[in-house]
Amino acid sequence: MLKDSIAAVGDHFLVGLRPTPVLHDLDRVLLNDLRPAGVILYKSNFRHDLPYEAWLEIHARLIDDIRAATGRRRMFIAIDHEGGRVCRTPPPITRFAYAAQWAEHAAEVGRAIGRELASLGVNLNFAPVLDIHTNPKNPVIGERAFGMSADAVIAAALPFMRAMQEEKVIACGKHFPGHGDTSMDSHLGLPVLDLGIDALRQRELKPFAAAIDAGLGMLMTSHILFPAIDADAPVTLSRRFITQILRDELGFAGVAVSDDVGMAAMNGIFDAPDAAANFMAAGCDMLMVCAHFTDTERARRFAEAIVGAIDRGRLDEALLARSRARIEALLEQAPNNEVHELPAAALRAHGAAGALFAAPTVEVV
Repeated sequence: MLKDSIAAVGDHFLVGLRPTPVLHDLDRVLLNDLRPAGVILYKSNFRHDLPYEAWLEIHARLIDDIRAATGRRRMFIAIDHEGGRVCRTPPPITRFAYAAQWAEHAAEVGRAIGRELASLGVNLNFAPVLDIHTNPKNPVIGERAFGMSADAVIAAALPFMRAMQEEKVIACGKHFPGHGDTSMDSHLGLPVLDLGIDALRQRELKPFAAAIDAGLGMLMTSHILFPAIDADAPVTLSRRFITQILRDELGFAGVAVSDDVGMAAMNGIFDAPDAAANFMAAGCDMLMVCAHFTDTERARRFAEAIVGAIDRGRLDEALLARSRARIEALLEQAPNNEVHELPAAALRAHGAAGALFAAPTVEVV
């Protein structure tokens, strides 16, 4: 009965796999029990020591096994693929530089990224970055942002988004309401920003508003505390931010997904499974639980907590129904991209679309 119960809220989860290119038995059981609406792939879910044809064959089996274990007609196969060090894939998938270095060619790069990710069975990319690079001491955004002003970000992010989506990969803008002015990496701790709502409206919120107006279907919330706006909860758990600002003020009717709740910014905040119910009550839709920072078995406890909150009347079933409808609507748009090899000529052409990156990729497994 419990298995059926947690599967009933599986739409609200996106999980990361253990660091192996072959589906781990524990992951298989979790996917079968929870039936999450999506999974996210990381660097260690690919073989980096084999030639293209060989690693692609292993990867195709992984995608088939994920879909079979989850048993869903449609699901999100997601990845973080921005450029620079935020790149999980082995060669010959193109390794573009940070977004700031190809902002003037954003549509061409978006098209190339879309084609390559679709060839890996991916249908959701956690890009574009909609943050504005306003703080030179920011340890986590920097040139990941398209520019240093709202207009510069909008001018590049929207063409990137449209081009990538034309190649059958859904875009997810991040990190709402803006991570560019922080001086703390949320992977390591909870950033605190003293900006008020008027300051956000004048700068940080503008790229998000433009992307929403352009039809963006998914946004990622940030793990940041804004005491002047909501002193009690970081954005991911804030009804003020998600319901009142994102949905009511900006008119976002799409899917709001959390950044990974295992990151250090959420230490102590998501220790109790009941935090998952607070997350849903804030107006969010999908909780991301990845294996790099935490034990993905937590997703099972989070799901049980959501089910329990519904049973006790603590969570409004109508709210959950609206959330589920948003997820299902986006899933209906999510292509079932099949893994296939790209011609060498196509990959060479992609490499000419924008500046490339030569340093090591991100250490995140």
